[in-house]
Amino acid sequence: MSVRTAIPLLTPLLPDRDSLAPYLDQLDRNRHYSNFGPLNTALEQRLSGLFEAHSNHPIHVTTTSSATLGLELVLSSLDLPPGSKVIVPALTFVASLTTIIRAGYIPVIADIDPDSWLLTPAIAAEAATQSGAKAVLAVAAFGQPQDTLGWSEFQRQSGLNVVIDAAGAFGSQWVEAPDIPVVYSMHATKSLAAGEGGMVVSGNATVNNTVRQLSNFGINLDANAGFPVGHLSFVGSNAKLSEYHAAVAHASLDQWDAQARLRQRIYHDYREALVQACGADLQWQAGIQLAAPTIFCVRMATDARDRLEKICQQRQIATRRWYQPLLHQHAAKVAPIIKQPTPIAEAVANGLIGLPFSTFISRQDITDVVEAVSLATVNIAPINQLK
Repeated sequence: MSVRTAIPLLTPLLPDRDSLAPYLDQLDRNRHYSNFGPLNTALEQRLSGLFEAHSNHPIHVTTTSSATLGLELVLSSLDLPPGSKVIVPALTFVASLTTIIRAGYIPVIADIDPDSWLLTPAIAAEAATQSGAKAVLAVAAFGQPQDTLGWSEFQRQSGLNVVIDAAGAFGSQWVEAPDIPVVYSMHATKSLAAGEGGMVVSGNATVNNTVRQLSNFGINLDANAGFPVGHLSFVGSNAKLSEYHAAVAHASLDQWDAQARLRQRIYHDYREALVQACGADLQWQAGIQLAAPTIFCVRMATDARDRLEKICQQRQIATRRWYQPLLHQHAAKVAPIIKQPTPIAEAVANGLIGLPFSTFISRQDITDVVEAVSLATVNIAPINQLK
């Protein structure tokens, strides 16, 4: 019989049945369960308005069954020659890698910034010079947003297409540049949760229309497209968001502001407690205060992390080495890939640890985690800051 983890790493929060009821009632009345139904259409409109409040241009939102498929379809919509090289940071979730390969391209694994832990335009420019890449998949790692305006300027100067994987950055990552598509996740562990789902957000209607068509196998539904309706225009996939998932997303969006404030407060108190207890023994990702944190990561000296994992295992505190192994360290069958030098990503990963975090974590849980981290850092030299 398995023993329940005393302090779990993540505990998803999705709307309860009472919150879902109005949307499920609509679904029952509509008798429309998938294929761009009315709940999905209304969800895209709600989200478009939300993003337009943070941009100076029209916004288009296309939902997908997952962020992973959303990324794959956006990359496919670039219509690059097969085997084109696409730059991606070493420190990110594996979906950033697999979507490039499944779109028919070759990932170029690049390094990250020592402070933000993100791929930047400057790093991408160097990687492109070395590799001859045609595109960049930048990542809002740990929810820390990318600079879309900066990437837009990079795209203009370099001629490389840029896509942003902002799977965990809803509410923090906006779409200020109309020519940079951004993909978000609505997985159960994200702040806007549909159980499963994703969305492609951009200022370019052509990008979103292509993604929508690709999400429906590539079937043409436009009588004015100059191509017969019902015929395949592209080789797509079945990546449509169901009406059931759209219902959950609506209810989640209704509660999002309150949940975001709660996540901010918990994260702030948690981090302050660790800073007071451990100070220079910890390095934090540089950037803005996130609107709705979902992951709690910190970097420690490697020896301290190893000790912490043992302490936490003994005390039934869950931890995770987020985004490890690095993308180039996976099985040989995950190919083809091209690796650039990644000394900073490797140094960050050697001490990176994910600690328990959710809207259900208690003050006592936080106290217990802080105590474990404090014990792990005793008599170990502070982490070397990367510069």
